[in-house]
Amino acid sequence: MTGEREQDPTTPFYDAPTGGWGSLKSVLRHATQDRIRLGTLETLRRQNKPGGHMCTSCAWAKPPSPHLAEFCENGAKATLWDLTRDRCTPDFFARHTLAELRDWPDHDLEAVGRLTHPMRYDAGSDRYVEATWPEAFAAIGASLKAMDPKKAVFYASGRASLETSYLYALFARLYGHNNLPDSSNMCHETTSVALKRTIGAPVGTCVLEDFEHCDLMLFFGQNTGSNSPRFLHPIQQAVKRGCRIVTFNPIRERGLVEFMNPQSPTEMLSGRGTPISDIYLQLRPGGDIAAIAGICKHLFDHGALDRDFIDRHCHDFDAFETWVRAQSWAGIEAASGLSQGDLAEVAGLFAASKRVIGVYGMGLTQHVHGGDSVGMLVNLLLMGGHIGRPGTGICPVRGHSNVQGQRTVGISEKPELVPLDRLAQMFDFDPPRDTGMTTVEVVQGVIDGTVKGFVSLGGNFARAIPDLDRAEPAWARLDLNVQIATKLNRSHLLVGGSAWLLPCLVRAERDQQKTGPQAVSMEDSLSHIHGSMGRRSPASRHLLSEPAIVAGIAKATLPPNPRVRWDHWIADYGRIRDLIEETYPDQFDGFNERLFKAGGFYRGNSARRRDWKTETGRAEFTVPPSLSALGSEPGEGAFTLVTLRSNDQFNTTVYGYRDRLRGLEGDRMIVLIGRADMARAGVAEGQRVSLVSAVEDGITRRVEGLTVVPYDLPAGCVAAYYPEANPLVPLAHHDIASKTPAYKGAPVRIEAQ
Repeated sequence: MTGEREQDPTTPFYDAPTGGWGSLKSVLRHATQDRIRLGTLETLRRQNKPGGHMCTSCAWAKPPSPHLAEFCENGAKATLWDLTRDRCTPDFFARHTLAELRDWPDHDLEAVGRLTHPMRYDAGSDRYVEATWPEAFAAIGASLKAMDPKKAVFYASGRASLETSYLYALFARLYGHNNLPDSSNMCHETTSVALKRTIGAPVGTCVLEDFEHCDLMLFFGQNTGSNSPRFLHPIQQAVKRGCRIVTFNPIRERGLVEFMNPQSPTEMLSGRGTPISDIYLQLRPGGDIAAIAGICKHLFDHGALDRDFIDRHCHDFDAFETWVRAQSWAGIEAASGLSQGDLAEVAGLFAASKRVIGVYGMGLTQHVHGGDSVGMLVNLLLMGGHIGRPGTGICPVRGHSNVQGQRTVGISEKPELVPLDRLAQMFDFDPPRDTGMTTVEVVQGVIDGTVKGFVSLGGNFARAIPDLDRAEPAWARLDLNVQIATKLNRSHLLVGGSAWLLPCLVRAERDQQKTGPQAVSMEDSLSHIHGSMGRRSPASRHLLSEPAIVAGIAKATLPPNPRVRWDHWIADYGRIRDLIEETYPDQFDGFNERLFKAGGFYRGNSARRRDWKTETGRAEFTVPPSLSALGSEPGEGAFTLVTLRSNDQFNTTVYGYRDRLRGLEGDRMIVLIGRADMARAGVAEGQRVSLVSAVEDGITRRVEGLTVVPYDLPAGCVAAYYPEANPLVPLAHHDIASKTPAYKGAPVRIEAQ
């Protein structure tokens, strides 16, 4: 690699390729730890293939011609975690109060095993006690009927299927609200808002075939090795045919440094991986706007832009050019932490490339000006005409396996994104038209008491949110807390007046309804729809599917409506897909017939066709308010905190205590910091410290008991694990346009203990 500083050898790091023997050993270790049966190997063999089940981990695309193993290390961990032999039974809850369980680590709670029975919270004993499904549905329905619908929230994690999500969103609107936040509110809502504004489509424009034709990929804030490892296959193939890779990330993540394909005998036997990034630039957190501005400044100086495309398809280009030319190199270098020479080298690659793809993750979206960062990447691609041609495009990489699809079928707090008139006609009701609550607004409502009821379709909402130490005590004031889940987590322990724990099937398990085994579907990051069929025996005979649970609560809550046929739909999920097709005919034509199409079926993207559904009918150049996405600099003596997920983690689920791809292991209560910054802060390796929020709003936010670990980071940056560091991120510290929490750029101070 050229153009950047090499790895600091005096700090921990992983010197082997991503993938390879390390991944195989990790999967074997987890299979042993979770006491997996041999039949699980057959489940993994079918994973992410037509007729099999779709992984519950990342949302990366599934190729039409699958590899022998179409799962990655993290996908295997997710499936093994789901199919463990361990069980969380009523006897477990009889032995433990919730007050006791609140002292358990996240990993230990989920490691108890699969939930087996519906449970009701008993305040007298501070325990969950066994209940029946009819009892649960009747009690939850009675609570919701007695509540102002506007004070209830229906949250959805990103793993619920399209069928479940459609019913859930319909239930919410029939009940009377649009309070439908989902996990997108905490990660990629920035994308939905920024791309809708700039190119008229709220999702990325790439399809899998584009990676076979591009000659340059630019990565911003996306940790491929841990968060979407199957993406490494097309990246490796692109590199081998000559595609260049440039990565911008404060942390050197091994997935974009070197990859060894575990399915290649030659690579495994030789021990040699494929170098990935030609240039790897460790910019400052929030420095992406400045870095892209520097690239654009070089392109303007050398006339390297597609004027024909810009004149025919774009709006406000002159304002953008004026802004870029006005930026000084001193300002660009200070905000990005990169040199003019580094950015000139990238600009040279960009100018010489015919087909460019811009790839990004939450390192771009989770900032105060995250939307402006996304807009700057769109600006750069538009300058070269790199949207709407094969081998080009913008590619946000989503995390949860169906978080994008949930938005597609109606999980949204924004009524303007949902065909409400069509729903009104189909189901003979008047849908609510007011804007619902985002995640940030839900948390504020829990804190101030305006939210009275919370229904969670999966996830661990109370652990994933910012400012969680402020919010946790307030959950006890809820009138109703309903958690649909597969395993125990901390959100289940923060109980209100009435609390219910409802266990559901996992995606790999057989879903048997009146008409036979059922399939569900989900949407990947590249807007392709895939069918999923589970075949494993359920962990308990008392489990219900997510659609059946949603329907059960809805029937107990809503008045009868002859057009709303919950039992009819649950008997055959194909009928739900017919409803989705009727509601969204332009995207789901022939849904049932195309359900198991190899590689999924594409629901289309207007921007890919250069049909710009913006206010002007053109692709929009935008001007950011500043060169930094942070909103403000951290201040004298303060640092910018970046929160991280480990290699043994998916969102709030912690599979273990190894962060292999960063050379870390054991303790999650650590703070990573460069050696020069350790000296500046007056702390030593191994010292116990506290991180304290540097936001001056009259509220003290502190995380104690962190061990100092030297690490290769840009000056002024520290890193700590999510969700352990979430209390340091203020609720008001979020992307301005989307209210996505700014987990990648919170100001903090270090205090010795």
